[in-house]
Amino acid sequence: MKILVSDDQVDVLEAIRLLLKGAGHQTEMVESPRAALTAAEHGSFDLVLMDMNYSRDTTSGDEGLTLLDALLNGTLARDGGVPVIVMTAWSSVDLAVEAMRRGAVDFIQKPWDNARLLATIEKQAHRTKERKKNRSELEIARHVQQRLLPQHALALKTVAFGGRCLPAQEIGGDYYDFLDLGPGRLGVLLADVSGKGVAAALLTANLQASFRSQLELGMKHPRALLASVNKLFHESTPAEYFATMFFAEYRDHTRELRYINCGHPAALLIRASGAVEHLEATALPIGIFAAWKCEEKTVSLAPGDVLVAFSDGVLEAGVERGDEFGEARLIGALHLVRAGELEPLLDSIVGEVLRFSPDTQSDDVTLVALRAI
Repeated sequence: MKILVSDDQVDVLEAIRLLLKGAGHQTEMVESPRAALTAAEHGSFDLVLMDMNYSRDTTSGDEGLTLLDALLNGTLARDGGVPVIVMTAWSSVDLAVEAMRRGAVDFIQKPWDNARLLATIEKQAHRTKERKKNRSELEIARHVQQRLLPQHALALKTVAFGGRCLPAQEIGGDYYDFLDLGPGRLGVLLADVSGKGVAAALLTANLQASFRSQLELGMKHPRALLASVNKLFHESTPAEYFATMFFAEYRDHTRELRYINCGHPAALLIRASGAVEHLEATALPIGIFAAWKCEEKTVSLAPGDVLVAFSDGVLEAGVERGDEFGEARLIGALHLVRAGELEPLLDSIVGEVLRFSPDTQSDDVTLVALRAI
């Protein structure tokens, strides 16, 4: 592994350097918290081994705790979480406990035992290897999931359409699709599966497979398509899982949009005049009950109208810090860009959501839009 070692004593740094070199590890040595932060900012490390006291005759560990917080919450977080092992004096067990409470993975007591130090580092080396393997597998899964999103879309005369999906984690539980239901007929789908991560991603793939396998039924009877998908999803998933969904069929020659909202946030229809209409829920979420009924409603799209359906991750962006992006901000952002081209509109809305909550994305952010022309 490549290890960053931070300690204010030159003899300690040299002893650790020789020990780790003999074990096959690469090291970079620094003598102060500032130098440690600089090294972490400009380098890439698999592990940090750091002392908790730097000023002469101090034992409080305040400098070390400040450095630990800065590394874990800033520089090292960039690399997906680099483990930190802290070094403390024999008499500073409470300090080691506090460091681990803040995110350190282990501690070494000075003067250290070489075998114990090497064993601790080897344990972290094994965990790092497993974490990298898991991350690689998740990256493959993310790529596969992105390929499940629509890659090629049919062209219609009276409407432009598109979508965006940004998972909160490597993979997520949101899914959108555009379905060819026959000449001049477009199926629009946005679904949000309960849960996050791998489990939600598997259920999302299951949901897409259910839709694709029943697509011929949807060409004739959209309500029958959803009823069949509900049955398949209910039978193949645990009882606690479900999916909210907005499904619509757009007919090019009549400009008519028939929609079924399955417990999903109300889609927004922004008229060319600026008036806002809400396409509220007309059915329960998919997968809760084997027997499922829905109501289909119809609206017409005139030139200049914009329809946007979205996951709750759009509205709830920022909730972890006590504020939400919310519907009012979404409508305001739509009013500013609805007259433009569709692709910049989608990018602008996603950008507004991410700018509102720049530090963390706690849920998938997904939206689809139709702009009548």
